[in-house]
Amino acid sequence: MKKRTNTPSATSLPVAPRTEADGRVRQYVITMSIRTACVILVFAVQPLGWWTWIFAIGAAFLPYIAVVFANTPAPEDVAGIESPDRQLTQAAPAVPAQPEVPPVIMIRETPPPAGGTAEKPGAA
Repeated sequence: MKKRTNTPSATSLPVAPRTEADGRVRQYVITMSIRTACVILVFAVQPLGWWTWIFAIGAAFLPYIAVVFANTPAPEDVAGIESPDRQLTQAAPAVPAQPEVPPVIMIRETPPPAGGTAEKPGAA
């Protein structure tokens, strides 16, 4: 019997195209609803002031933003195919590393010669 080796896991599959499209349509409808509210508020809010300009800018630019976001597909987060047939293996126990001993520098002074005739440095 032949064994399959590249069986995809359910967690490694991408989002279904229908689900992704539904999410993009939902985002488009929400953005265009905000735009509709902005158009209504431009004419409903009196007296005219700086907030009227904010609503007008929203009414003018939100359709562009909605279309751009609706046409941009979601990034694929698929890392790779994971096989459910793969079994985990136990790792070898970690051996503690031996601490590295730093080199030791030892300085020992030797006593002067017994005759007391130690030369002075710089004497010629």
